[in-house]
Amino acid sequence: MTAIRTYAQLVDEIRTTPTPVRIVGIDGCGGAGKTTFAQRLTTAANDNWPTIHTDDFATHDEPMQWWPRMLNEVIEPLLQNQPTTFRPYDWVHRRPGEPTTITPSDVIVIEGVGATRAAWRDRLALRIWIDTDSDLRLRRGLERDGEELAEFWREWRAAEGGYVNDEQPQQHADLVVAGDPTTPHDPAREFVVLSERQRVPAGTPRRG
Repeated sequence: MTAIRTYAQLVDEIRTTPTPVRIVGIDGCGGAGKTTFAQRLTTAANDNWPTIHTDDFATHDEPMQWWPRMLNEVIEPLLQNQPTTFRPYDWVHRRPGEPTTITPSDVIVIEGVGATRAAWRDRLALRIWIDTDSDLRLRRGLERDGEELAEFWREWRAAEGGYVNDEQPQQHADLVVAGDPTTPHDPAREFVVLSERQRVPAGTPRRG
């Protein structure tokens, strides 16, 4: 199935999810287009939805096993409608940065590799996977970060590949979105859906 949807339509659907706090997870491998999708979604919302990046918790030494800290410091408090403060990782200086506080909101977006991982998957209001060709993802990453980080990207891709193999997040996504669609559309307003599954309220156990 391929379909064109608008970000405005998706915003309306998220707002009608019957949960006090709606956390939307936007997942995918490095260079897939997750950050761009999150920016366009929050722009369409026009409602100052906070966005939290998994890159704020990943580090050079711990690319994928940061998740317990994010669960304890961010997801658990926000689901209880409490503010949370954390120190996002400074990728330049390789140390924790200045404290960042996120206050409760009716919708919160988490984007990045591991945003829909099994530890909190069933507590998300919506799970999105951005599907993009591996070679294109690598080109995007090197164009953004420079060829001098090619070795880092090799190690990063191995780590995220382990996450995908172990947890199969794309198989649990409510929406699988094309990260490099060939279908004509207006990318600022629209996105291309590759597959979609019936949703159940957040907190309800899901099969598969």
